[in-house]
Amino acid sequence: MTVLRLAEVARVHGEGATAVHALRGVSLEVGAGELVAVMGPSGSGKSTLLNLAGGLDRPTSGTVHLGEQDLSTVRDLASLRRRGVGYVFQDLNLITSLTAAENVMLPRELDGVRSRLARQEAMTVLTQIDAAHLADRFPDELSGGQRQRVAIARALVGERRLLLADEPTGALDTRAGDEILQTLRARCDAGAAVLLVTHEPRYAAWADRVVFLRDGMITDSTDVSLASAR
Repeated sequence: MTVLRLAEVARVHGEGATAVHALRGVSLEVGAGELVAVMGPSGSGKSTLLNLAGGLDRPTSGTVHLGEQDLSTVRDLASLRRRGVGYVFQDLNLITSLTAAENVMLPRELDGVRSRLARQEAMTVLTQIDAAHLADRFPDELSGGQRQRVAIARALVGERRLLLADEPTGALDTRAGDEILQTLRARCDAGAAVLLVTHEPRYAAWADRVVFLRDGMITDSTDVSLASAR
């Protein structure tokens, strides 16, 4: 089953001589249970691709579908993202006035889940990524790697069918990075779709498929053997 489908998607910032073509006619599908890694040089359009896939931005042309839903026709995108899409931002976007657990709980509480259950769900995910001991600390009390773990937990909580991760291992050492990829892989194996932006070939090797972007266009796509990654 296809979870994410981009069809001839283009994104242009600005107009005329100063226009920047961030994406140029990109078509991509990600199915349930599939982990797709996106690689390419800085400025190739990787983050733009994730923003469009998650409904954080709208394409200049082309269409983006989450399941059967055309995101251009969805009135309440914020609700759709909370319920269906988990996003690990490059700058993390944690709320400094909330503890780690409260940051992870927030999307569930906004969807009407009671605080006690939301905290149970948050602690389950924090435990999965070896961050339960951070639950009652505030972001300013955490290291960069610890904040990254909390942001990943927030993306994983609930039954999101699509996970979008923009360099989720950037502030982590190799062992911690491998643990995060194991967690993402496990979510795929449970039926979620994952779109991962990474510069690291060792993490791309966990994917089922690697897509290469350059100058806003997909230049290549390669299947990956998970047997060799594990």
